Formats: sequence, structure tokens, C-alpha cells
Amino acid sequence: MKALGKHFGLIFLVTFLFVVAAACSSGETSQTENKNEGEATQETSESNTTEETGVNEGGELTVGLSANPMTLDPVNYTTAYEGQVIRSIADTLVIYSNDLSEIEPALATEWEVSEDMLTYTFKLRDDVYFQPGEYQNGRQMTAEDVKYSLERSAKQSAMNRLRMVDRVDVVDEFTVNLHLNEKNSALLAVLTDAGNVIVPKEEVEGWGDQFGMNLVGTGPFQLDEWRIDDQIKLSRHENYWSQRPHLDSLIWKGITDQNMMVNALRSGDIDIATDVQGQNRAILEQDDNFELLTTPGLSIEYVALNMKEGPTKDIRVREAINLATNVDNLVQGVFQYGGAVRSYLPLPKSSWGYDPSLESLVPDFDPERAKELLAEAGYPDGFEIDLYVIERRVPHATIFQSQLKENLNITVNINVVEMGVLTDVASKGNAPMYLMGWSWYPDPDFFLYQMFHSDQIGALGNGYGFDNEKVDELIKKATSETAEQEERAALYVEALELIVKEYPRVELSLIEISAGISKNVEGFDVRPDSSYVIVNPNTNVSIKK
Repeated sequence: MKALGKHFGLIFLVTFLFVVAAACSSGETSQTENKNEGEATQETSESNTTEETGVNEGGELTVGLSANPMTLDPVNYTTAYEGQVIRSIADTLVIYSNDLSEIEPALATEWEVSEDMLTYTFKLRDDVYFQPGEYQNGRQMTAEDVKYSLERSAKQSAMNRLRMVDRVDVVDEFTVNLHLNEKNSALLAVLTDAGNVIVPKEEVEGWGDQFGMNLVGTGPFQLDEWRIDDQIKLSRHENYWSQRPHLDSLIWKGITDQNMMVNALRSGDIDIATDVQGQNRAILEQDDNFELLTTPGLSIEYVALNMKEGPTKDIRVREAINLATNVDNLVQGVFQYGGAVRSYLPLPKSSWGYDPSLESLVPDFDPERAKELLAEAGYPDGFEIDLYVIERRVPHATIFQSQLKENLNITVNINVVEMGVLTDVASKGNAPMYLMGWSWYPDPDFFLYQMFHSDQIGALGNGYGFDNEKVDELIKKATSETAEQEERAALYVEALELIVKEYPRVELSLIEISAGISKNVEGFDVRPDSSYVIVNPNTNVSIKK
């Protein structure tokens, strides 16, 4: 299995041969080790004292989120903030290793791929139980639950996360066959996504539209209380299949103001502050009671320009806006305390599909040429346009607003909204411009398909309406016609070249993933994909009492 997990989730071998024997053997060994470790951890934590184990048991951990989740329904969630909470409550078949270099077992112990590479057979753990809910009392998870959950995602996902899945067949109580509608080399990476967690049918159908407020899964914590626009409180799932969580409870608390976030950390109201930016980085670095954790991230920020209507429908206007934006100054202004560098392409440099040679295609700052293009497009005196943004990115928007006014006499009206509103307006193509970020996995498909394939028009990723048949073709080829990473990367480079030439966005920054933690937090770290993992087979955060 680990052979399939290498190179950031590349799941096929070079040839179209049957590839599973060695892979399954490797997967089985890895899972046996995992299972044994998990059982040993559980027995130790239940029978030994804190002094004997060296790990603090119990306590409550509070994590600050820079936006409030709107839903926890896996098929409806659209933001990283919601994904953080979902991962605490529910599990996927497979997970990424902490360094994102391999895909490892979770609810699935092993898998194999058919010779035509259109069928994946997953063997499931037989010791997994759901948390007790309103409509079931903590029953065992079976293959029927995997079928139900993945087919639901394939049909209903707001982000089309399982677009490649045709159906899931139950082989026996703990085995499923996952059938693809076409070969797709990003499948295992897709299955790690929080949108593809396994949930019980009774709870989904029993709660109906309210399931997103009452998520039940197989994860380390269960949902106790959700105070809208405030916090979500979880408690330990005592029947969790992997290592027993050290924590008694976990709180995810929404704090949209960065200064308030760090003040809450310093006052002891929260234990972890996420997305730490600006002068707050320096404040934490200078305070011996806290630690600032950072890592280069798979995270980008950009201004999206509506390609379907309004002034930005004209490519000359989009190019002019790119030319009139001094991105270097904007990034330096927003991140004067560090935490980001300039971005050139709609793909993070940490992704294996990134090609630095394409940076030369991005126009340099040239306000005079920008004015000429705007006049040619029929806007010699500028125009007025709305920009949607969440609160934490207002500094970006303010500098962008100032530059467009000064360089093109474009009046930008900044609309500060909650993430749920931004998601709704952008997804429907109703935002003339919107400023947001995008974080995902190293596989370029998670960026380029989601944000530039025409199938995603109407979803958050492609809310600006990018539509190019050649780009669609290249993105599809990169997952369906080859498994070789170098060949896939070459196809993505072709697609990126076409994308950049249409100026669909102003690329702003490559973000460093950061979190401030109090010194009483142990076992927590930040990851390049901006996921904050509290408990999984590889991680078990604890807190000193």
C-alpha cells in the first residue's frame, strides 16, 4: 500500500498491470502495526497513571478558528474551518501521513486495484463503531455504511469531491468494491478528504436538513453542543477504534478577529490560535509562555475576477487589473511581520505540479499599460465594482482597493461578510470580485480541477466562471490517461500556461501555515495542508492539567 501512497498520493504504477499484491502486503503490515500500537495505547492510558505513561490524560483543549463553520455535513462543507471539525468527529477510509508524503490506512486496512484500474477493493476494519446518536446507539460500522457515504458524496457533494466514482458495491460485511466511471490517479488522495468521511444512514436520514448540525461519525470525538457563531464542543468517543484520545473534550471556537484570537490565547481562553498573522506573530514569538509553530503551506490567496458578467468579463479589463496591482507591495504591506511570500500561479510552490518558468508569463506591475487597456475596453474613467471578502483578509482588500483607485480610478466597494455568505455569493457567480484563499493537498488536481474545470462552474472553486475546453481536456488527461507523476505534471504545466493567459485572477500570496500554542499543549503540530489534527492514528494531542 505504501508503494501506492508515495509521491503525494500517486496511486497508479507506470504500466497498466495488476499492481496490488505487493501493495496489499505492505498495507497489511502497516495496519497490523497501527492496530497493535492503538490497542497498546488504549490499555496503557486506561490502566496507568500520568506519571507512569508520561502523558497527561484528561482535560479540555480549546482551539480558535478564524471563521465560524456553517455546516458539518460532509457533502455540503466548503471551507477548511468546517473540515477541521469534521475530521475530529468522523473518519475516512485512508489518511495522509503527517508530512503528506504517503497515504496510509484508516478505516480501510488494505486495498487493491483491478487490472483495468477501474475497480478498487477496500478491506475494512471490523472494530469500528459510530458514536451514539439520535437514531442509532453506537452500532458497528460495516461495508453498507461505506457504500452509503461514498455514493452520497459522489451524487451530492457541493465540491464534486467524488466525481470519478460511479458506484460502490458491497462484497461482504467488511469489503467494498469502488467502481470508477474513468481512471483517475487522484482517487486515494480524494478519499482522504473530510467530505468523504463515513457516516450512518440512520442519522443522515433521521436529521434530514439538520444533519449538518448533528454530525455523527466514527472519529475520536462526538458532538455535544453547537452554539452558532460561537463554539462547537466535542467529548471523547469512548469506543474510538484507534488510540484512545488523551483529552476529555475538545472545543472549536470561532474568533474572526486576529487580535482577539491572540488575546484569547494569552489570557488562557483558548489553548491554540490558528492562522496567526501580522504583528501577532511577533507578539507570540517574544512571549516565553507560548510557541509559534509554522511551516510552508499548500495555501494560496487571490482576487477572483468574474469572467461571465460585468466589466471583468472583458479580458482587457482583467489584464489591466493584474497590471495595476503591485502584488509585491501588497504582500509586504499585509505580511510585514512575515508569514507569506508573493504568489505567481494558481498552484502553490509546494505542489509537485508547480513550474517556476511559468512565472515569467505573469505581467509585471505596469499602471500605464493598464490604463491603456482599460481605455481600449471602454472604461477610460474607471468604474465601480464590489469585492467580497471575509474579515481576516480585509487588510489585503484595503491595499488592493487603494491601488486600483490610484492606478485605474476603479472604485472598489469592500463587502465584509461571513465565510458562509462569501461561499454562497461566489458559488452562484454573483460576486463581481472576491478575495479568498485555497488550501488542499499536494496533488495539482485539488487546485486546478476544482478552480478551473468548467464542471466546477457553480461551485466555490470556480465561482468566477473559467471555461476553456483545452484546459478541461488537459486536466482530465492528467488523471485519466497517465499515472506517471512527471507526465501528469507536464499536462498541468500546459493547463497553467493557458489559464494564466486569460487573467482570471490576481494571484497574491503563498501562505505559511501557522498556529500559536500555549506551553501546556503537547503533541500538536501544523501541517502544510493547513489541517489541524488533534487525534488520528498518528497524532494524539494532550494538555497539561
